[in-house]
Formats: sequence, structure tokens, C-alpha cells
Amino acid sequence: MISAVQAERILRVVSGSDLRGPALRRLAMQELAGLPGWDWCGVYRLEGDALLLDQYVGAATDHVRSPVGVGVCGTAVAVDANQVVTDVRALDNYLACSLATRSEIVVLIRRQGAILGQIDIDGHAVGAFGPDDERFLESLALLLAERW
Repeated sequence: MISAVQAERILRVVSGSDLRGPALRRLAMQELAGLPGWDWCGVYRLEGDALLLDQYVGAATDHVRSPVGVGVCGTAVAVDANQVVTDVRALDNYLACSLATRSEIVVLIRRQGAILGQIDIDGHAVGAFGPDDERFLESLALLLAERW
């Protein structure tokens, strides 16, 4: 789980950057990937009825296109709500990117109420993410949306 100092540093780096679009999203994922237990960090773009893998840091994945409503990422869009999953093994519709993944957090990126995409973080430990992580990622999502 992220500390206040870590969260503040990452938000400062991202907000202080002149980057925009994919380059800014890449920088943000690189920063997140430096956090202990944040084992795969990515952004998916919403295009129509599918999520397309945009920028990520971590092991390669076959899930470069996911339909809305399927898996944790697709569920977040379908129900219009962030998802914090303590143990992915308890889910019926989980799409495994890695057999090592045990927990996941997905935070929607919105601009003027419209979903642009999402931040997706996987952890190899059960219960790796909590409310502080969600609040931090919501702040990061706002920064990414401003310069989508």
C-alpha cells in the first residue's frame, strides 16, 4: 500500500511534467511500477465496447483488447465504478494476465463524466491494495485525464 510521501512524490512528478497523451501515461506507469508490490501497472483506453492496452510496465500480456463487462477491467466500465479486488482467485470472470497475480485495483479515468480509460494495477500478494491506493489513483487519473 502506498504511503502519503510516495503518493505526493508521484503526483508531483506527473503534474510537473510537460508530457501529454501516451507519453504522460507511460511516465505515470513507470513511476507506479517503482512501488513495492505494484507488479504490473497499465492504462487501458476505452474505445467503443472494448478496452485497448495503451501504456504499461510489467510482463507482456495477451490481454491487449478486453470487452466491456468481462474481467475486472471490463466490469469497472460496465458498472461505472472502480474495482478493488483483494483476491482475484475468488472471482468467476477473472481474466488472468499472470498466474502470479493475486490482487488488482482498477480506477477509471474520466473527463466531464465520460470514461476515457482506466488505470489497472496488479499485485502478487493478496490484499495488496486498499482505500488509500484508490484515492491516490483517483488523483492520478484526474491528472491523466487533463492531458489525455
